[in-house]
Amino acid sequence: MAAQPSTVPSSASSTLATTGSPAAAPLTTIDTTDVLPSGFDLVSARVTEPDGTVCDLCLWLAETGVQRSRGLMSVTDLGPADGMAFVYPQPHVTRFWMKDTVLPLSIAFYDPAGKFMESFDMEPCLTDSCPTYPTPIGFLIAVEAYQGALAPVGMVEGSTLEVLDRPCGT
Repeated sequence: MAAQPSTVPSSASSTLATTGSPAAAPLTTIDTTDVLPSGFDLVSARVTEPDGTVCDLCLWLAETGVQRSRGLMSVTDLGPADGMAFVYPQPHVTRFWMKDTVLPLSIAFYDPAGKFMESFDMEPCLTDSCPTYPTPIGFLIAVEAYQGALAPVGMVEGSTLEVLDRPCGT
């Protein structure tokens, strides 16, 4: 998801390359080289499903304004992580968008108590005119993952999320 100027977290996008000749219209292609997130720490997280099933996750952590604005931009592979956690210092409301994003993503929102609020899918957008996605009022953490990957790790209605203060695998 790409940052909407100064207020919106971001995510995956690719590098665009233009090719062509003066006699032909330029073609826009997507660089398919794997690009992993950089400048983020990996952190452990725990999802507890409504039935008590626990799933331990590894998430990229975006906790500063700059990190949340960049998010998964230019990322084509999450590497060892299940997704990216956008953590805010206080309950928040904003809009997300997918500017320059090539990966279709799903996003889940959790309140300050770690309770699931809402989730939805977002489609890539490689133009300057991208739709925005409103967030629930008062969320504290948003988690982006590959589209369709939230339910398999328990991020469903009735679940809770805890971002742990430790690296993945500990």
